Amino acid sequence: MSILKKPDLADPKLRAKLAKGMGHNYYGEPAWPNDLLYIFPVVILGTIACVVGLAVLDPAILGDKANPFATPLEILPEWYLYPVFQILRVVPNKLLGIALQTLIPLGLMLIPFIESVNKFANPFRRPVAMGFFLFGTLFTIYLGIGACLPIDKSLTLGLF
Repeated sequence: MSILKKPDLADPKLRAKLAKGMGHNYYGEPAWPNDLLYIFPVVILGTIACVVGLAVLDPAILGDKANPFATPLEILPEWYLYPVFQILRVVPNKLLGIALQTLIPLGLMLIPFIESVNKFANPFRRPVAMGFFLFGTLFTIYLGIGACLPIDKSLTLGLF
């Protein structure tokens, strides 16, 4: 193996580093056998010991057995699906709910055409696009909050 950079052992700074045990890998010391044979196994076994130790000290607790005949009353999806879940939950006709959900990507596909009406880059000089954005954002937040509430309070958000 060739050494890429030869150390200048007359340099007092390098001698001070080497006396402290620093700097040996900066000068082309090969990875075999030093790192691969002596350091890596210690790191791997230490990691395995930490994982096993944590598993022994704090084991994962299994929940109740699954009962397919006793579904919980309110099953919520992940937080980012709350608005579309609320649409499906509130609309009485499920086919209409699916149709309303298809309007979301269609509306997002229309945004570039709405944006091209105005030549300005400043959002405050594009009132139509900014209005659509603010309405969509506020309506999505409204639907997301409503999905967390019971069905009888979901549309009014429990305010009245």
